[in-house]
Amino acid sequence: MTEIERAAPADAGEILTVQRAAYVSEAQLYGDPFIPPLVESAEQVDRAIRTGVVLVARQGERIAGAVRGRLSGTTCLVGRLVVAPDLQGRGVGGALLDGLHGEMDTALAFDLFTGHLSEGNLRLYRRHGYRETHRERMSDHLTLVHLRRQL
Repeated sequence: MTEIERAAPADAGEILTVQRAAYVSEAQLYGDPFIPPLVESAEQVDRAIRTGVVLVARQGERIAGAVRGRLSGTTCLVGRLVVAPDLQGRGVGGALLDGLHGEMDTALAFDLFTGHLSEGNLRLYRRHGYRETHRERMSDHLTLVHLRRQL
C-alpha cells in the first residue's frame, strides 16, 4: 500500500536516489546526462523540503516516489515528480499528484512542464486534468511542454 505524506529532512538522500534513478531514462531520451534533476545535490533537496512542500510516496519503509510544489501567487508550480523505475506505471505518480492537489488546496491552478518526447509523463498529466498551454524550444533535441490544471 502506498502512503502519501510530507517529506522530512531525513528523507533528502533517499529522495535524491529515487530522483536520479527516475531521471536516467529522461537523460537517455534527450541525450543529456546533465539535466538538473541528475546534478542536484542532497543539500538542495534538503532545502526544498525545508522551504516548500515535498511529498513522498512510501511503501513500507521505502520511498517509492516524490513530488514538489511551490506557490507562486495562486498557482502551484509542480516539480520533480519522480517514481522509482521498478514501480512506474502502478499509480504512484498519480497518487503523488492527487496528494499535492489536496495539500496545496489554496491554489487555483497547477503548472508543470515536461519534455516533448516524454509520452508517459504527458499521458499521466492529461489523465489528471492538465492541458497543454504552450511549448518552449530549448535546443535542437528538447522542447518543453508546459501544462496547466485549472480549478
